[in-house]
Amino acid sequence: MKFKRTIEDQLSKWKANELRKPLIIRGARQVGKTTLVNKFSKSYKYSIFLNLEKSIDISYFQQFDDVKIIADSLFLTYRIPSNEMSNTLLFIDEIQESPKAIQLLRYFHEELPHLHVIAAGSLLEFAMRKVKSFPVGRVEYLYLYPLNFQEYLEAIGHTQALEQLNTIPVKSFASNVLLDLFNKYAIIGGMPEVIHQFILKGGMADLPQIYKSIWSTYKNDVEKYAHNQTKRKVIKHIINTAQLYVDKRIKFENFGNSNYRSREVGEAMRNLDDAKIIQLIYPTTQVEIPVIPDLKKSPRLQFLDTGLLNFTIGIQAEMLALKDLNPAYKGAIIPHLITQEIMSLNVLVQQKPNFWVREKKQSTSEVDLVYSYRDKVIPIEIKSGKDGSLKSLHQFVEQANHPYAVRIYGAGFTIEKTKTPTEKPYILMNLPYFLGTKIPEYIAYFVENFKL
Repeated sequence: MKFKRTIEDQLSKWKANELRKPLIIRGARQVGKTTLVNKFSKSYKYSIFLNLEKSIDISYFQQFDDVKIIADSLFLTYRIPSNEMSNTLLFIDEIQESPKAIQLLRYFHEELPHLHVIAAGSLLEFAMRKVKSFPVGRVEYLYLYPLNFQEYLEAIGHTQALEQLNTIPVKSFASNVLLDLFNKYAIIGGMPEVIHQFILKGGMADLPQIYKSIWSTYKNDVEKYAHNQTKRKVIKHIINTAQLYVDKRIKFENFGNSNYRSREVGEAMRNLDDAKIIQLIYPTTQVEIPVIPDLKKSPRLQFLDTGLLNFTIGIQAEMLALKDLNPAYKGAIIPHLITQEIMSLNVLVQQKPNFWVREKKQSTSEVDLVYSYRDKVIPIEIKSGKDGSLKSLHQFVEQANHPYAVRIYGAGFTIEKTKTPTEKPYILMNLPYFLGTKIPEYIAYFVENFKL
């Protein structure tokens, strides 16, 4: 099943741009990169698909150093007229298998600018380290993630819910239906194969085997992340224990009750971060633009996909019995998923969100996320239920140079004027959980239409 992905609009813009460069689509394994390009190729008169895990396909790059000769050979093999270069898509999949192919992308740009070239692959960050002369400035990037809630609604064909999701502000009558749909999405996650099977079978009975297969694939990749036995052991330990620390700040030293040192764990964590499987989300201490992460402070852990996380923790059956997912895994699942939703929108740049901290000897304040909008840094607090303390949010508002703040919670959309405990006035926008992918639009609507 070929799902409609938000990133498709960027592919169309790339195709229409006469100054386009070879495009590298980056993302973790099994998020749908190959399926995306296969679908996109239908917009071309001709297409050439290479999978560099196949000996016959990688041989073009092993035998030849000149991209013009490679292209002539491919056009001959695929029986494409040589004057149809501008109507042809060359897709080089699993390009990580050939550092030489990555290096040659610059010459496709310089010598064959009319040929449309897209490359994709898994663990590209590791392959790029082996490229002696990486084509910086001569390639473009797009980033693909698991399906977000908006894409999920498109995939299951719920056009009415999608229409309501895209209506700003959301109508109150639509909230219950959207929340129920979001709860199901929060349980199964956004991995394409999982959603395909869920739609095909109409239930979750066959999903555990898919989660297991995907997670096993990631574990088996350990050999590619590490170059010696000790490093492999550290990475395996992290993969097997990281889910216990979701939505918590971590220390590298002795991570997961181990004897591993900070340097060993930090290196392993950064490798997993490069692979997009488990990522490090760092805090900032700033309340004004620009938001700069503080890499000296303890990060939070973010898994690639909340559905995979639910499976590895073993809480999906428990979640099915909950009407409200607020308490799921001690309140950690919803904040994790909202962060995943925001990350999924960054298709043009590799950018992770940040959370905010103020650390003092006697007390620590922490706001779940911050979002930059024009000259403002907007605090976003994710709370269980309709109520809940906003102490940390108030600490941020006290220091901020604007009056805007956001709470994401399990109730309806409202905007209210209120005050901090020290009587500083501010405006609070309350968003239901299912609007995670719409946060940029809602913050723009909020700031542009509401004043103190």
